[in-house]
Amino acid sequence: MPPSTTNNSKRPSVTEYLAQAIFSGHYRPGDLVPKEVDLSAQFSLNRSAVRSDIRQLVDAGIIERISGHGTRVRNFEAWNILDPQVTDWMTRYAAPNPDIQREILAFRLDVEPWVAMTAARRATARDLVAIEEAFDGMAREMNVAGSEVKRLHSDHDIAFHVAIFKATRNIVWSQLSHILRPSIYLLIEMSNESSTDPEASLERHRELMEAIRARQPQAAFRAAQAVLDGTAEALGIQPGDSILGGGLELPPSP
Repeated sequence: MPPSTTNNSKRPSVTEYLAQAIFSGHYRPGDLVPKEVDLSAQFSLNRSAVRSDIRQLVDAGIIERISGHGTRVRNFEAWNILDPQVTDWMTRYAAPNPDIQREILAFRLDVEPWVAMTAARRATARDLVAIEEAFDGMAREMNVAGSEVKRLHSDHDIAFHVAIFKATRNIVWSQLSHILRPSIYLLIEMSNESSTDPEASLERHRELMEAIRARQPQAAFRAAQAVLDGTAEALGIQPGDSILGGGLELPPSP
């Protein structure tokens, strides 16, 4: 059965119900979602209210209406993945969905090694301090018990990666790090929970930090790949063959 909706409003939210069911993987791309008439009966809502809720998912690119057939979940590439509402749904509901996790990981593997390489060339002293402070926070919270401490460790981890985006000294990458933060956090939190060797993970992050600090772009590129390979291993995900840097001959450092 699909998950039940969390009702924090005055009436049940069909939007939240379907978002949870889709992002958790109960309904996959190509699947038809329940008809309006069935959702109206299930939630005791009139058709116009149900249609309005479904419209939010249509506008977000998550589902599409097909005349004479019903409403179908669209392929991932059609989703407005950078829409704040979509990233919010992803963060709250996508943790059980390996397909979405794989998409996020593949994106990070394509992008973050290049971001790290650029940061190694452009980072200012202030950027290096931000990266080091986030790393120190990860190290401090790593072996302390308690769910709140684990959350703090993940917070420092995401701050580490956001600081590297900012260290590119490029306003687009810096802003993109904020937009991507919820989806990156999803993987970080889950991989930190699943990791069987947190010390090795911390060491990979340290090597990335040191490569950026030493102004070694190629070493930073490879270190970022190693960090994300560790994430893939912790989550048990095979990211596929679309990694831009997989067999790439990197340009020499200037």
